[in-house]
Amino acid sequence: MNKEVIKFIQDIYKSESSIPLHAPTFSGNELTYVAETIKSTFVSSVGKFVDEFEKKVEIYTGSVKAVATVNGTAALHASMYMLGVKAGDFVITQSLTFVATCNAIHHMGAKPIFLDVSKKNLSLCPNALEIFLDENALLTEEGCIHKNSLKKISAVIPMHTFGHPAMLDELNTVCKKWNIPMIEDAAEGLGSFYKGRHVGTIGSISALSFNGNKIITTGGGGMILCSSLDLGERTKYVTTTAKVPHAYEFYHDEPGFNYRLPNLNASLGCAQMEQLENFLINKRKLAFIYEDFFKTTDYRFFKEPDYAKSNYWLNAIICPDKESRDSLLEQTNKVGINTRPVWHLMHKLPMFKNAIHDDLKVSEWVEKHLVNIPSSPVNFD
Repeated sequence: MNKEVIKFIQDIYKSESSIPLHAPTFSGNELTYVAETIKSTFVSSVGKFVDEFEKKVEIYTGSVKAVATVNGTAALHASMYMLGVKAGDFVITQSLTFVATCNAIHHMGAKPIFLDVSKKNLSLCPNALEIFLDENALLTEEGCIHKNSLKKISAVIPMHTFGHPAMLDELNTVCKKWNIPMIEDAAEGLGSFYKGRHVGTIGSISALSFNGNKIITTGGGGMILCSSLDLGERTKYVTTTAKVPHAYEFYHDEPGFNYRLPNLNASLGCAQMEQLENFLINKRKLAFIYEDFFKTTDYRFFKEPDYAKSNYWLNAIICPDKESRDSLLEQTNKVGINTRPVWHLMHKLPMFKNAIHDDLKVSEWVEKHLVNIPSSPVNFD
């Protein structure tokens, strides 16, 4: 069966050599806009493309205010800062996530609490969140407090795994009950919609990523989506060194971050945004072709939840067991097809091994069964 899978993927990408997991596509105005930026000399943090890129993302996502950042981790870090996460606080997230989620928590001086994901979407499970809080939290005038440590639980961060939207209404209901702000880690979610709304616009604030392997890329880069204009303007101010506007003086009235996205990167992002819809159309076609093929195999293609429209950033299949997973990974990578397992669960990494967590039963199961397969958009025309 692995030979059939290999042949099928090679036929899709018309290659018997190297097939990446997710490669960027540059087929529009990338060279034109980048050259324009270089000729203008405004290649750093000031230039027209930064403003244009933020506006394009605002319009596409329906966000009140978008603030560009140098990468997705910076966007997450600033998001927590803006919502008042403090050193010593707890932040609830999922163990099945990319390490950037937890690195940002760590750099705030906070500690993660790892809860399980849902098999429906591979993102934070609302039931797991509700059970944990009911058993381990107190609601006080200061907010939600962890019973045993008496430390504040200051945020909940669901991550939209592989672009599949989490159950945001249910998560939001629990968060409101316990007076905890929800920050969406939408790093993988550009082009994904939850009940008709773009992910990243339901929580108080959210973070996108434009790394080289994402739906669109700026090389590096990220974006903060803010739920109010006041929050957005303040986020822009703080992430651009908290400089008081002036024609020539440099005066800063509070500690800020130098998280500005360079104009050079933003020019690339503007060209990519012009092609986003076409990328998404071709990625959905690819996902449906994969789904149809894997119906006749021992592997199960992971589909978008019924309440959502996913960008299918990384396609995934569920293997019958760990042995078949390992065999598929070994044989595909041996012939140059880049497949990968899901990330090591965060609570198993040395820096987070002492973190509080629930049984993580689903996360452990996914770790043993899931394989990501090549997902670069293919032009089927």
